[in-house]
Amino acid sequence: MDITRSGLEPVFCTIVPPHLLDRLSQAENPAVAEPARRTLVQDEANRTRRLTAAAGTTRPTIAGEAAEKPDRTIHDAQNGTELPGTKVRSEGEEPGQDATVNRAYAGLGATFELFLKGFKRNSIDGNGLPLIASVHYDEKYGNAFWDGNQMVFGDGDGEIFLDFTIPVDVMAHELTHGVTQYTANLAYSGQSGALNESVSDVFGSLVKQYTLGQTAEQADWLIGAGLLHENVQGVALRSMKAPGTAYDDDVLGKDPQPGHMDDYVDTEQDNGGVHINSGIPNHAFYLLATRLGGNAWERAGQIWYDVLTGGELATDCTFADFAKATAEKTAERYGQGDEHEAVLKAWSQVGVPTA
Repeated sequence: MDITRSGLEPVFCTIVPPHLLDRLSQAENPAVAEPARRTLVQDEANRTRRLTAAAGTTRPTIAGEAAEKPDRTIHDAQNGTELPGTKVRSEGEEPGQDATVNRAYAGLGATFELFLKGFKRNSIDGNGLPLIASVHYDEKYGNAFWDGNQMVFGDGDGEIFLDFTIPVDVMAHELTHGVTQYTANLAYSGQSGALNESVSDVFGSLVKQYTLGQTAEQADWLIGAGLLHENVQGVALRSMKAPGTAYDDDVLGKDPQPGHMDDYVDTEQDNGGVHINSGIPNHAFYLLATRLGGNAWERAGQIWYDVLTGGELATDCTFADFAKATAEKTAERYGQGDEHEAVLKAWSQVGVPTA
């Protein structure tokens, strides 16, 4: 049974972490530094506004009332910050001339399809919640975010970041924050916050793999491939296969993600390093998925989905709590066979206990 939490935590989640934007804001090149500063200021304003708003303001739905098909609406913010902006495409309408609008529409649809066909979940809330997105947000805005109600995509600065609708996993990542909001509602700080980010990376990657028809072995396990400008020394924002290797650039810096608890980063930045330490559970999922083989959404993804929607996670759960829950859910669904052994081994390899 799907669990929908009451008293939803106000959420503002971005794909690019503040520590990365802070580094860019100090770059010598003003074409990099100025957009990064603007993005940081706008993100902080949005975060403050969201935290002071009433929680759970998303449109309520009644179980069974909605058909199992997406209800997408794309708006154009026209490089302003008023949301949602001007409606430019509704569900069922043909593609227009704006490639960004078309990509956003397709990305929302791809995410909806995986959750429906892979996990029998009807949209973000499980009850057919309309999917709303705004594109062309602000000027050279270097981020994408879920604000608790809708998706928002920037165009990037053209120097470091390109259009944020280019990678489908970025769109799916942010929408999955909405799924987490309606299920486990993981608190956005420390290890629970890193799990919140990791779950979004997991399902973001699964949407990408599902869309491309890739097995676990064929997937690149990169988050945000195609987002970085060709002049940047890097391939993506994060790597689930090899945390800490996504980029190593003079301007962007070096990817700080650890892949093992021995390298866990204690920091006050980024809500306790939620975008950094997410590399540990990310790598555990990668190890599980590749050990099991085949389509990662079918077994590995099902285990993670069972945990996320099971209603048993504390909002402030730790990596060990989550790992233990995955072992228990695996045993419930698959017994004590290969899947269970693979789960235990994956968490052991990243230094997280399951008992």
